Amino acid sequence: MYTLKKSLGQHFLRDENICRKIVGVLQERTFSRLLEVGPGGGALTKYLLELQGIDFLAVELDSEKVIFLEKTYPAIKGKLIHKSFLDMEPPFSGPFTVVGNFPYNISTQILFKVLDWGSPVECVVGMFQKEVAQRVAAPSGNKVYGVISVLIQAFYTVEYLFDVPPGSFNPPPKVMSGVIRLVPREEIPAMRSRKDFFMLVKTSFNQRRKTLRNAVRGLFKPEILVDPFFNQRAEQLTVADFAALTFKMNG
Repeated sequence: MYTLKKSLGQHFLRDENICRKIVGVLQERTFSRLLEVGPGGGALTKYLLELQGIDFLAVELDSEKVIFLEKTYPAIKGKLIHKSFLDMEPPFSGPFTVVGNFPYNISTQILFKVLDWGSPVECVVGMFQKEVAQRVAAPSGNKVYGVISVLIQAFYTVEYLFDVPPGSFNPPPKVMSGVIRLVPREEIPAMRSRKDFFMLVKTSFNQRRKTLRNAVRGLFKPEILVDPFFNQRAEQLTVADFAALTFKMNG
């Protein structure tokens, strides 16, 4: 068998019903290329390998799991990439879907990596700590709405799909988990540049208890900051508000 490594944030899915549910959600959209992130013990992988007509790859950092997977699921040979997902280039030349029970300790970094890859990623179905999943899906005005909510929602439509209880994993985590789906937005809000947008959003939430005026003082000319719009706090602004505001930033 294999050992569990806390340092890699490993909680392996063992609930067959949840595995089938995730595969069912995946199949609601058509795709021809699929990347699984962190297959671990292969609970989900064994179902993914059965999908017909799909170009399948899986990325796994842990050498012990790579050996285990190749022994247990011979069909995975030649489809395993032994490295960190965070260090990868897109593994396919065309559009692809990403799925995974994402390691909790790097789950937000995984989302930022997906953002970096951009248009090739046509869908993401991922399991996260529930708190993280809720944050990604949160609307403006919600107390957990923050940097990750705005940055992901600017480029993707986010759906919170279902909860997954601790007992579905080995070892059981101390928290609930949640599965979300990300699908690229048909229209991305107009913004001066991604760089400006990212900078504005991160700066705005850096001091989220302050008014926007005080939080982003260094990014705008004083005559722009007098606008009553800046009396709001960051969590009150929609994704579209942040995008529109980039055009008023210092050049």
